[in-house]
Amino acid sequence: MSSKIFKHWPTLLLGVFVFAVLLVAVFTYQVNMTEVAVIERMGQMLNEHPEPGLHFRWPYPFEKITKYDKRMHCFGGHEGQIEETATADKQNILVGIYVAYKIQDPLVFAKRMTTFQKAESELDIWMRGAKSAAFGKYKFDEILTTDAKKMRLNQIADQIKKDIAEKANPYGLDICAVGITSLNVPEAVSSKVFERMNQDRMRAAQDYLSKGKLRAEEIRIAADKERANIIAMAEAQAKEISAKGDVEAAQYLRVFAKNPELAAFLRKLDSLRTIMKGKTTVVLDTNTDPFTLLKSNADVLNIPADNTPGAK
Repeated sequence: MSSKIFKHWPTLLLGVFVFAVLLVAVFTYQVNMTEVAVIERMGQMLNEHPEPGLHFRWPYPFEKITKYDKRMHCFGGHEGQIEETATADKQNILVGIYVAYKIQDPLVFAKRMTTFQKAESELDIWMRGAKSAAFGKYKFDEILTTDAKKMRLNQIADQIKKDIAEKANPYGLDICAVGITSLNVPEAVSSKVFERMNQDRMRAAQDYLSKGKLRAEEIRIAADKERANIIAMAEAQAKEISAKGDVEAAQYLRVFAKNPELAAFLRKLDSLRTIMKGKTTVVLDTNTDPFTLLKSNADVLNIPADNTPGAK
């Protein structure tokens, strides 16, 4: 008997192992780092969110475990990913957007959405409505423009995110970001758009030219004014210097009028100083002005006078 038992012990051991594996599979569940679990016990969902790891559970149908990916999802829409949208001035444009979302409340999401497929079907509807409403508030030249100050794409994206979040939050979804993936114009209106943009560029260029001419005229007027001020200041200084010179000349004239001999002497002395400034040897008659000074003052200087013409 014992020999028969030992003969079949590998089969028994395998059966025990399989039974243990089944028990573990039935009474436990695993939650990964990227997942969140929702527990439904006896038909009622529990407000419990187990941490990542291995957990005990009651077997189905007493307890049901539903796991969701808690990472961020990027959704670009199903129908009409890029579709025509009207602007505030009734211009049609082709717009495509995306939404980045994740589960915010797993319990609410499990009750109202149950699956990501259903959630994205609802998101698709909300995205199209929010996109039309947001772009419909702005004019064409505030959307498609080269002027960064006039562009309103960031405000439009913020408005779309706000509108979608208001609808998604009650379903346990968190709208993390909204972005514009594509922006274009239909072929039917492309030529009109380019013509309009060309006209805008021409107006801008003309505006720059007008501002340049105005600035040049302002600079010219300022330069003329500055030149006139400098000339007036120079003339005033010249008149002031001339007046001072006239006053000083009048003083000298009064002195010379009282003493004409002194005036003649000073003129001769000045002429002599000018002639004798360089190192030049000059042979002249001392009877010729202004060299008469040398002759008339020879006694004072103790210089022998030589009246011979051609004296050195």
